[in-house]
Amino acid sequence: MSIDPATNPASAYDMSHTEEVENLATFALLVDNEAGVLHRVVGLFAARGYNIESLTVAETDRKAHTSRITIVTRGAPHVLDQIEAQLSKVVSVRRVQDVTRDPNGIERELALVKVRGTGGDRVEALRVSDIFRAKVIDTTSESFVFEITGAPSKIDSFVELMRPLGLVELSRTGVLSIERGAEGM
Repeated sequence: MSIDPATNPASAYDMSHTEEVENLATFALLVDNEAGVLHRVVGLFAARGYNIESLTVAETDRKAHTSRITIVTRGAPHVLDQIEAQLSKVVSVRRVQDVTRDPNGIERELALVKVRGTGGDRVEALRVSDIFRAKVIDTTSESFVFEITGAPSKIDSFVELMRPLGLVELSRTGVLSIERGAEGM
């Protein structure tokens, strides 16, 4: 009688590995504004092989000596739980919030989009920018630079529409996040 290792594993090595669905997660961190904090946070990701898809950081309260770091990453649900728990243990991290799981979370991003075009493509680029409420912040006879803010999916859609019209260059800030309501982080 043979034993099928897939249905009756003798050890953990015999267990079949299923593909887990990876989710996108945005973590907001309130940290002490001091040298080395960003290095410790990014080092945690590097040491464990987690990828950072977007990272923003800036001082938020000079008197309280705090900065806010927003990190977008991807992983299976249990990996995202591990990341959140490990971030909470980093020295100088005061608070961690998974904005993606928070129904009150707001995510926004800024992008600068350079488009080259003349004639009909130029007119179409301006028409699309009106629909997306993008601002023209620089123009020449052959190009525009648009500024657009909004959810990352909105910016992705705008970029995809600009690509066939002459997209030349793109610069994005990465995701910023904040929670709705009167309470702070």
